[in-house]
Amino acid sequence: MPFTASCSRATNISDAIRSVTEEIRAAFGNAEPDFSFLFVSHAHTDGFGQVASRICEATGTKVLIGCTGETVIGGSEEIESGPALSLWSAILPQAQVEPFSVRFERTADGIVTSGLPAVPGDGPEIRAVFMLAEPFSSAPHTVLDHFDAESPGVPVLGGVASGGRSAGENRLFHNSHEVEHGAVGLVVRGGPRIRTVVSQGCRPIGKNYVVTRAEDNVIHALGGAPPMQRLRELFDSLSDRDSELVRLGLHLGLVMNEYKETFERGDFLISNVVGADPGTGSIAIGTPVRVGQTVRFHVRDAETADEDLQSLLEADRSANASSPQAALLFSCNGRGTRLFANAHHDATAVQKIAGPLPLAGFFAQGEMGPIGGRNYLHGFTASIALFE
Repeated sequence: MPFTASCSRATNISDAIRSVTEEIRAAFGNAEPDFSFLFVSHAHTDGFGQVASRICEATGTKVLIGCTGETVIGGSEEIESGPALSLWSAILPQAQVEPFSVRFERTADGIVTSGLPAVPGDGPEIRAVFMLAEPFSSAPHTVLDHFDAESPGVPVLGGVASGGRSAGENRLFHNSHEVEHGAVGLVVRGGPRIRTVVSQGCRPIGKNYVVTRAEDNVIHALGGAPPMQRLRELFDSLSDRDSELVRLGLHLGLVMNEYKETFERGDFLISNVVGADPGTGSIAIGTPVRVGQTVRFHVRDAETADEDLQSLLEADRSANASSPQAALLFSCNGRGTRLFANAHHDATAVQKIAGPLPLAGFFAQGEMGPIGGRNYLHGFTASIALFE
């Protein structure tokens, strides 16, 4: 197998490192991985300075990126408390792996991003880009915009490190070094195909509307009427359950491909409704919107999120002849037992439908993944990379 993963819940970080590296080396017959992903919980704070270098030394991995997580994913477990260290490695001699480390600087002219990898037109096809960002010192959207412009259609997956409450508490890992600022990542060229499943966990309600008046992220008219009027019209037709979900939190889905004849789940980029003006009936959402764009109201709850993830994984399985050999999972830190009645929900779903397979990841405070051919920074999402 070209992929393997190991997770340890050992209290002592030396024991955890020894456990996962020995398992990785045994699985590969002591061959050195081409690249690895590392995720570690804040229970191991004292070991942040040594964990990457020791894993690189023990495994010989040529490239390593990683980060800290509020919850660490390994196998079929989502470890939401206590110590956890998860290591995922691959041997893909037919692939080219290019690591990068990005810094962000705010200037009077906007954000200046340095360290972005060049994207030449020749060479092996880019299968995917992975990025992990520090929440207090990064602007991930600038990197997403870079790859969308330079390599349209290339998926960018990953997440924003979590678990630290203030600047300096989270960590990124880049090869044998710990990194306190910016973002780290890698570009995978050639090798096996990397499929993506991005579950936003929402369900559409009501009917589609066309935005007829808007400014930036504020919508003034849907189909010629104020959005609040459209919402009142919709509210009268909803079930008691959906009415309660609207009260708890309303979302708006923006169609990503207007050329489709019909729009179903997965065709919308989900954005939170973040404000409303009772006087004008306008609403504000978390994403810029344009006149002529098709939108639809959405709701979210545990049942909907479960159904959405499972249906998208099933659809991926049905659409592809080959089964994935490994997966990386980047879930929102608002999922897990904060959303679902049972623990390990997302990891279990991936293993049940796409597995069993080597799996690692973490709960992020912002997840990256493609919707409609463009890459976005999401919330409440499970973003999955499936390696063939």
